[in-house]
Amino acid sequence: MTASTTRARATRPRPPAKQTAQIPDAVVSHYARLLDDSGIMALIHAELGPRPGPARVPIRAVLVCLMVSIHHSGKATLTEAWRLSAFCLSAAARQQLGPVTDRPPADDPHACLADNRRFYRASDRLTSLLDPARHDRRTRLPQHEADLLATAREDDDPDHTRKRDLLQDLVTALVLTPARWSKGRGYLAGFGGDVGIDTTAAPVFARPPRARRSTGELIASTEITAGWHHSAGNDPPEYGYSATLTVAARTRSALGLFPQLALGLVLDTPHKRIGANAISTLKLLATLDLPTAFAVVDRAYTDQQPAHFAQPARELGYRLALDYKADQRGVQGSAHGALLIDGSLACPLLPDRLAQATTGLDDAAIRAPSEELTALISAREPYLLRLKQSPNTSGTVRFQCPAAGTSPSVTCPPLRPPPPARAQPSHHGRPDRRSAASRSPGGETPRPAPESRPQARRTAEDLPPADHHCQQRRPGPSRQIPSGSALPQSRLDRDLQVRPRQHRGDQRQSQGT
Repeated sequence: MTASTTRARATRPRPPAKQTAQIPDAVVSHYARLLDDSGIMALIHAELGPRPGPARVPIRAVLVCLMVSIHHSGKATLTEAWRLSAFCLSAAARQQLGPVTDRPPADDPHACLADNRRFYRASDRLTSLLDPARHDRRTRLPQHEADLLATAREDDDPDHTRKRDLLQDLVTALVLTPARWSKGRGYLAGFGGDVGIDTTAAPVFARPPRARRSTGELIASTEITAGWHHSAGNDPPEYGYSATLTVAARTRSALGLFPQLALGLVLDTPHKRIGANAISTLKLLATLDLPTAFAVVDRAYTDQQPAHFAQPARELGYRLALDYKADQRGVQGSAHGALLIDGSLACPLLPDRLAQATTGLDDAAIRAPSEELTALISAREPYLLRLKQSPNTSGTVRFQCPAAGTSPSVTCPPLRPPPPARAQPSHHGRPDRRSAASRSPGGETPRPAPESRPQARRTAEDLPPADHHCQQRRPGPSRQIPSGSALPQSRLDRDLQVRPRQHRGDQRQSQGT
């Protein structure tokens, strides 16, 4: 026998062993503790209430076996979960899951079928409990009947709303339990608050709606609330649900290591409530008292209305990192004098070369910027409006001029403080020889009202939390820019208009008259 033949025989696939693989008891104990610490079993038992009859397979055992199935085989199916519970768990593990019947004999099909039906009925109790509109999920209904049942998941009925909220509470409790463990053990000490939000496809085994060949009647899928999920790019659509995931993101400048855990999950019909589902994950994340920084999202959230995503996200303390299309980059508009450039408010006298640095660039040029582009984007920083106050209870964010404050980043002549007033010469007891007509009744000489005096300090502007549809008051005087990049004189004159400030002398004169 040659060496090549020996190697060929060694690499041949071997038939599976007759003995079924056993799941370690530590894995079962881990997921059982995860389920108990989440507290969802108390919510399920409170909703289920006492049920008469003989002992059944506990719902807790079904949920633990489903999580073990995902861990062991990557499948979240009842068939695989039952096979693991029946043939792959030790006697100690089965006893830990509750009053589960003994392992059925593998050579007795009737005993296996009876054990399988008991396992399925326990799952049916849970799905029927949380279903706003109960129906037979094994039958493909006509499309008009399925649409009528699907409205129960979107209407304002109090009972339907309560069940939808209960289902989301169960999912959130399961997702946040590992994050709570990690925080308690100090694993999230290096987490700076940056999160990534994305909507991905969650395909189902059910077939999509189709028309009957005999009658042409349109029949629905067994998953009546599923739909076609279209991803970015040229990938074909997938039939199922859309899963909105929020994960702990890591930046290059982050110090320390931390697990990139899933911090939120919402399952919904594709392309519905995209912004609202993302905000739901961020609100529930606030219960962990973790820091907030940037929320990185893709273009699906860039096109959302400000009231659906951008404003609530900023109210929660997050700054947005958006992905713009080629026709959305550069100068995006203005808000009462302040320029909106790539999602940031800037001085209206920002040099055009810096303002138009990203105009018309494709995705490749933005994701792999050149040194020149990086330098131009960095040169914008001194001209951006500076954050003065974080969002208050009403969500209002306060910004200030970059030339104002104790540490200005640019200089602006209209914002320079006025020279100190000259001291009036004293007469040292000599009589006042001014005419009585030139003196006021109070004994003071009236001063002429100044035509226009520059303000020494600039007050902050109140901005409602929004992205590129924000509203801003007039930012006031503009900043001084380098020579050679000045804007037209007409615009300069318009932007340098300052409202005259009333002085104390003017107030006394008005009171005297």
